[in-house]
Amino acid sequence: MHMLWVPVTILCALSLATSDALTKKALAARHNEYLIAWVRLLLMLPFLAILLLAVPMPELRPGFFRAILTALPLELLALILYFKALKISPLGLTVPFLALTPVFLMVVPFFLLGERISFTGGAGIVLIAAGSYTLNLHSRSAGLLAPLRSILRERGALCMLGVAALYSFTATLGKKAITCSSPLFFAGLYPILLFLCLTPIALWKGRHELRQQGGAGLLRATLLPALFSLGETISGVIALSLTNVAYMIAVKRLSLLFGIVYGHFLFREEGLGERLAGGGLMVAGVVLVVLGGR
Repeated sequence: MHMLWVPVTILCALSLATSDALTKKALAARHNEYLIAWVRLLLMLPFLAILLLAVPMPELRPGFFRAILTALPLELLALILYFKALKISPLGLTVPFLALTPVFLMVVPFFLLGERISFTGGAGIVLIAAGSYTLNLHSRSAGLLAPLRSILRERGALCMLGVAALYSFTATLGKKAITCSSPLFFAGLYPILLFLCLTPIALWKGRHELRQQGGAGLLRATLLPALFSLGETISGVIALSLTNVAYMIAVKRLSLLFGIVYGHFLFREEGLGERLAGGGLMVAGVVLVVLGGR
């Protein structure tokens, strides 16, 4: 029973990758990224409301509200950067950088608290760096540092680096909120609060599209991404309740391999071999980082 978190987290990873691929398809149809993010949350609201009504109200222990209120602005910024990354860059060059989240979970305490990084964790960081280099290996003919320069020129990759850093904080805060309430209660409440925070921003940023096109096409384009996002949310918090946050994040990063495959077959993105190799190195690095943090 204690290993149930593994298949649940893999389901979470597949749901995330599928939602991202379908979202990118909607963004490719020239829909506003703020509205896509907002409608994706909007379409989840009925299911989340049912979930909240069905779940017994837990005792909200001290620390719950502080964790929620600290996490929400960080989550909002991460959400905006995430959708911008999906819109402006290939899936195969953006989603792999989510592998850096567990690295930040290890490196931030090193700088802030002086905690030592183990040899295994250090080796994992090296593998993740090697994987990110490999993602753009085709550009090596332009020089040894050309793959790294390619990353720095890819705005979507830079956005996703920011997302990975922010997620290292929100994952920890989310775990705290779950332990101070219950997994399903948090799964229902947190996206609703995020939706409320995003609403004024999305309606302002997407006002021109809403005036010119209405919302029917937007709703159709976002329905499937919303359903898979809901699946990711529920399976993710269940997995978090069953295991250590770093373990869960490590296995969830398998989504980057699924995303690379989606990018190749749905959007005809080139370089499948090198991106799978790079993604594989990054996943292996994540596993070592997790082992090194035990």
